[in-house]
Amino acid sequence: MSDIIRRDPRAEWIARNRLHPLHAAMQPHQQSWMGPNGVLRKNVHGVGFIGPNGLKRIDRSGAQQGGAAKRTAAVAVQLPLHQVPAPAFYIGVVPDMVGGRLSSHDRDLLGLAHQLAGKDGAVLAVVFGEHKETAFSAAGVDRLLVLTGDEFDGYAPEQRVQGLRAVDNQFTPRHWLLPDSRTGGGELGRRFAATLGERPATRVWQVTDEHCIGRAGAGLQDLARPLARLILAAVECAEPVSETRHAALPVELSTTVARSLSRIEDLGAVAVDPAAIPMAEAEFIVSGGNGVKDWALFHQAAAALGATEGASRVAVDDGFMARDRQVGASGTWVTARVYVAVGISGAIQHLQGIGACDKVVAINLDPGCDMIKRADLSVIGESAGILQALIDAVQAYRNDAKRDAA
Repeated sequence: MSDIIRRDPRAEWIARNRLHPLHAAMQPHQQSWMGPNGVLRKNVHGVGFIGPNGLKRIDRSGAQQGGAAKRTAAVAVQLPLHQVPAPAFYIGVVPDMVGGRLSSHDRDLLGLAHQLAGKDGAVLAVVFGEHKETAFSAAGVDRLLVLTGDEFDGYAPEQRVQGLRAVDNQFTPRHWLLPDSRTGGGELGRRFAATLGERPATRVWQVTDEHCIGRAGAGLQDLARPLARLILAAVECAEPVSETRHAALPVELSTTVARSLSRIEDLGAVAVDPAAIPMAEAEFIVSGGNGVKDWALFHQAAAALGATEGASRVAVDDGFMARDRQVGASGTWVTARVYVAVGISGAIQHLQGIGACDKVVAINLDPGCDMIKRADLSVIGESAGILQALIDAVQAYRNDAKRDAA
C-alpha cells in the first residue's frame, strides 16, 4: 500500500467554511504541545465532552458514551438530511448528464432549483436512459425520474419532448430548469418551450426577487424579466448544493410515453479530431508543462487517449506548444470533465484556469507541488515512463477488445 497521504479537498473546504454545518467537526483538537522551554503543555479545556444537560463531563478513560473516542468519530457525521414527504409543488430539472454523470453545469442547475423549491417544494430530476451517477442525493435531488427505453437513446429530441410532456401532465412542476448548453439542454429546452406555448428565459445567470437575469447583446448586457416557468440557465447560475443531502426518492410515470414519428434519424457518433476541438469546449484534456522532456511521447500519449492537448505557460513560452493551447488565467479557462497535468507544478494562474474541471489527474516528480495538492488522483514519478506505460495499457485494452469482438 502506498505511503502517500491523500488530500480530501472537500474536507479542507468545509474546514475553511465557518458557516458549514460540519465546520466544527473538521477542526483539529490539539490536546498537547511542546512549549518554548521544552515543557510539555496540555490543553485542559479540551478534555471531556458536553453532556445532554449542557454540563461538561470529563471521562479520561474514553470508555463512557460521548468520550474522546466518540468525539473523534464525529468527523464522519453525514450532512443534514433534507426531506420533503409531501411536496407542495415540484421544480423540474433536466440535466445534460454528459457521459452518464452530472456535470458542473448540472450541479449549478440543481442548486438553482433548490433555491426555487425552498422548504415546501421538491426538486424533480428527469434523466433519460441509463446513467452512472451515484450522487444524486448530494447534488440536491429530492425525486428522481428515469425514463428508460431505446426510443430515448442517441439524438432523439422529439421523443424526449414527448417524455417531458408526460412528466409535465402528471407532476405539473411550477418551474422547468434546463442547462442552456451545446450538449443538448439548450435545444431540448427550446423545443419543449414551443410545445408548452411558453416563452423561455434563456442564458439566465441569476434569479432574484421574482425576476431572472440573462445575458443579452452578445453577452455584453443583462436582460431582466419576470420569473418564467421555463428557464434555460447558464453556467454558475447558482451555488451547487453542498450543505444538505437529499432523499432522491425514485418516482415513475403513471402512463406510457407515446412513441413519436421521428423526422430525425440518428446515424451515430462521428469521430472528431481532438485537436480541432476548442480548448474551452474539450471534455478530456492532457496538458504538458516544464516537466515533460519527451514531447514526441507526450503527443503520442494524447493521441492514444483521444484527448485534446493543452500546455502550461512555460511550455508555450519555450515554443513546445502553440499559444492557443495555453491553459490558465492568462490563456484559456477550461471546464473539462478530466484534466491530466503532466509535469505541471501548478502556478496560481494555471490553477485558476482549471478550477471548473471535474477530475484532475497530476503526473509529477514533486509530491509537494501545488498541482498534486489540487489533484483528485496523483501519480508520482518520471513523466516519460508513466506516459509509455499508459500508452501500452491503452493499446493492450484495445487489442483485447478487438479479440473479444472477433
